[in-house]
Amino acid sequence: MKKGKLVWLVCLGLLLAALTACASKEAAASQSGSQSEDIPVIAPVPEPVEEPEPEPVYPYTNPLTGEGLMEDISGKRPIAVMFNNLEKALPQLGVGQADVIYEIVAEGGITRMMALFQDIQGVGDLGSIRSARDYYVNLAYGHDAIYVHAGGSPQAYEAIKGWGVNAIDFVNGPCGVDSWRDQQRRASAGYEHSLLTSSTNLVEQMPSWFRQEHKEGYQVGWTFDQETPAGGEAATALTVPFSTYKTGYFTYDEQSGQYSISQHINGKNRDYVDGNTGEAVLVSNVLVLYTDISVIAGDSAGRMSVRTTGTGDGLLLRDGQVYPITWQRDSKNGCYGFAGASGGEVFLKPGSSYINVVKSSAQVEWN
Repeated sequence: MKKGKLVWLVCLGLLLAALTACASKEAAASQSGSQSEDIPVIAPVPEPVEEPEPEPVYPYTNPLTGEGLMEDISGKRPIAVMFNNLEKALPQLGVGQADVIYEIVAEGGITRMMALFQDIQGVGDLGSIRSARDYYVNLAYGHDAIYVHAGGSPQAYEAIKGWGVNAIDFVNGPCGVDSWRDQQRRASAGYEHSLLTSSTNLVEQMPSWFRQEHKEGYQVGWTFDQETPAGGEAATALTVPFSTYKTGYFTYDEQSGQYSISQHINGKNRDYVDGNTGEAVLVSNVLVLYTDISVIAGDSAGRMSVRTTGTGDGLLLRDGQVYPITWQRDSKNGCYGFAGASGGEVFLKPGSSYINVVKSSAQVEWN
C-alpha cells in the first residue's frame, strides 16, 4: 500500500473515533438532563406559626375594678380600712392589694387613706390603722362597706351612730376582731401609730350581726373599658398638692400601663410601697376630684369639713392621658359618678383606682 493512502486512512479513523466520542458525550449529557428533569423539587417546610393565646373569658367582674373573675363576689360588702399616712409610720401594710384608695387631707395638713377591698381574703397584715373622720365614714357608707378604724373624731362617731354604719373600732370597740401593737413601730413612731390587724382576723372574726351581702339593688355604677378613650391630653406625670405637709406624685409606666406613686411628705420624698411585700403600689386609674374643704368653725383641733356630695370638676388619668371630668354624688347612699367634660360617660381602665379629693383651689399640674 502506498504511504499516502495509509496516512489518509489513519486520519479518517481518528476522525471517526472523535465523532463517536462526541456523540457519546452528547447522549450522556442528554440522558443526564432527562434524569435531572425527572427528580421532584421538594419545597422547604414552613415553620409552624404559633397561634396567640386566646384572651381568657371570665363570667364575672369585680365591681370596683372591672377585672374579670371566675367567682362572683359582686354581692359581697367591701371592707373599708383607714390607713395612717404620717411619715414616721410608713410603710403602710396591705395597700398594694386595695381595689380603690381614697386620700383626703385631715387636720394639720396631714392626710389619711381609706382603702377599699372587695374581697380582703389573703391580703395579709393591715395597718397601721388610724382614726375615722366623718367624710370617710360618708364615703364608706356610699360603698355599703364595713368600716374599719381606730378611734375617731366626734363628727365621725356621730355619723357612725346616726347612720347605723357597721364599723369595727379597735380603740373604743367592742369589735370582736383581734388587733395588736407592732413593737418596732411603737418604738419608732409612737403608740398611736402602731396598731395592726390582718385580713385573716377580719374574715374569720367578722361580727355575725353585720350584714355580709349588699343591700338589694345596690350598684357601684362605675363602667370600665380596656380601650383608651379619645380626646385625652398626653400626661405621663401628675402632681397633687394636698398641703405643705403632703404632695402626691403619679408617674405613668408605659410598659405596665399603670401609675407608680410617690409622695413628698414632711419634707422628704418617699416611694409609696406596700410594707408587706416591699413592692411599689401601682394603679390603673388616678382621679382628682375638686370640692369644698375648710376648717370646721370652732373646732379646737382644726378638723376639716369636706363636701362629698353635689357636683364638681375633676381629672382622670389613664393610659398616659389626662381627661377633664365632672363628678356627681347625690347623697351619702351612693358612690361618686363620673362624666366627661361634654357630659358623656367616663370609662375607667380595668384595674385599681386612686382617688384624690382636694380643695377646689389646689394647683394640680401634669406634664
